[in-house]
Amino acid sequence: MIQNFREYLEDLISQGYTVRHDEHGSDPDLIDPGGNPIETWRDDYPYDTRMDRDHYEREKYRLQVELLKFQYWAQDTGTKHVILFEGRDAAGKGGTIKRFTEHLNPRSARVVALTKPTETERGEWYFQRYVRRLPTAGEIVLFDRSWYNRAGVERVMGFCTDTEYERFMHQAPLFEEMLTESGLHLTKLWFSVTQHEQRTRFAIRQIDPVRRWKLSPMDIESLDRWDAYSDAKEAMMLHTDTDASPWTAIKSNDKKRARLNAMRFFLSQYDYTDKDAEVVAYADPKLVRRGRDTVGD
Repeated sequence: MIQNFREYLEDLISQGYTVRHDEHGSDPDLIDPGGNPIETWRDDYPYDTRMDRDHYEREKYRLQVELLKFQYWAQDTGTKHVILFEGRDAAGKGGTIKRFTEHLNPRSARVVALTKPTETERGEWYFQRYVRRLPTAGEIVLFDRSWYNRAGVERVMGFCTDTEYERFMHQAPLFEEMLTESGLHLTKLWFSVTQHEQRTRFAIRQIDPVRRWKLSPMDIESLDRWDAYSDAKEAMMLHTDTDASPWTAIKSNDKKRARLNAMRFFLSQYDYTDKDAEVVAYADPKLVRRGRDTVGD
């Protein structure tokens, strides 16, 4: 049985675990008292090494150039694009969004990260506050979590009733079908991190002085409900991965590979002006799969 997170963290701190950064100050490692990195990223991961930083930076730059080309094309053609970034806490959603938007023009690319609904929003149709944030012609909107909160955290933590959950699972595919029929392009990305790697990342956030943030009681409880989140994720994939709006799952134990593959998968869907097919190529099938095909893994 896995130790609860608070006890696990206290043990790490009392034993003298530390955090070590690379020269870029990002993607730090948890270091044991003997000076060795904790390599929980290896769990169920198809590669023996993480991506080299220099290789990553070269590929990231080339893909960010392609994202700019895509943005110009979307503006010229008036297409509308939504990308949903979903996954467990610390799965790498925020870091991937940062690399997606790093060089995009913010006038036509924006990130939506909603807090809990207001009293007014709680009285509205569930999807209503998300509809207000959808793009107009030529825009790209990236949702850092989305309407799928209802299928995940709200379901697991009891923030919605069974009736509200069942209504969502019925309505979500219909809502998304309406969006795509109206000409909106929807990409749904699920970032998949293993349990031990998730705990390592949260430990880093607590131990690293420049990253430290307070875990709320709900954060702690959420971390200790791994199986419930797994069940919720699988139910979500089975009910809402449709041909009109499929889910794409990305193994994210190596954050660098996950970021690049998310960019590649997104760009590979479109035939935009001056596309460099050699740069975009295709997403790594060892890391990127149709969401519903991961059910039961």
